[in-house]
Amino acid sequence: QVHLVESGGGSVQAGGSLKLSCAASGYSFSSCNMGWYRQAPGRERELVSSIGDSGESTYYRDSVKARFTISRDNANNILYLQMNNLRTDDTAIYYCAACYRINIDDYLYWGRGTQVTVSS
Repeated sequence: QVHLVESGGGSVQAGGSLKLSCAASGYSFSSCNMGWYRQAPGRERELVSSIGDSGESTYYRDSVKARFTISRDNANNILYLQMNNLRTDDTAIYYCAACYRINIDDYLYWGRGTQVTVSS
């Protein structure tokens, strides 16, 4: 079975940092692009960042540019999201997603999420 397991969430003060990890198994990790989504209470799930299968292409939503860095370790099947200078509006459940498919306009696999809470 495919498993995506997020870790690294927690509670921090504004301005602090967290590094999220997504450990993947059960599929060809290096053949799939990956993404981090988040969902805050009362808001729609939104794409935070994504990375191509080889790490050559990255995307960041405007609100996290220059603060977050997405990376991947294909040798160990791990996706990372380094989050610096966190703000209170970064508070959300963060989800790891794998293998975007254009024909369904969605990722094929999803993790269960990890909570990030940023306090002022």
